[in-house]
Amino acid sequence: MATSLSLAPLFRQSVGFDRFNDLFESSLRSEAPNTYPPHNIEKHGDDQYRIVVAAAGLAQEDLDIQVERGVLTVSGGKRENEKEVTYLHQGIAQRAFRLSFRLADHIEIQGASLTNGLLSIDLLRVIPEEAKPKRITIGGGSKPDLRQVSLQ
Repeated sequence: MATSLSLAPLFRQSVGFDRFNDLFESSLRSEAPNTYPPHNIEKHGDDQYRIVVAAAGLAQEDLDIQVERGVLTVSGGKRENEKEVTYLHQGIAQRAFRLSFRLADHIEIQGASLTNGLLSIDLLRVIPEEAKPKRITIGGGSKPDLRQVSLQ
């Protein structure tokens, strides 16, 4: 019997991290990754990300998005209906939820939209000039001027 190890949970809790070590450590925490509501974390290009949360039956006023100390938190819950409804079958979950995503350095929220029951949160990695890699040119042809220093 062959067993396989899925690394998918490693990628659910961090956005913008390309370092395996950080993802591995987050998966070893005692808390299990939250899977409700279903959500995707997508990478669009080198510096663009999107989190898509299935928010069926929720309106904009039912959702809350906050960023504090590098943690993006998406929470929501259906408000109480004024009408009494008797469900013969209830397949659409309407319970409260809270998703948290640890953001990497220099990740900024670009915006959020709710379309067709999907909440999309667009993220962009904006690296400041001083943090970007710099190419050092190598001078050619002449040798550096070396002077001998005498100790007296």
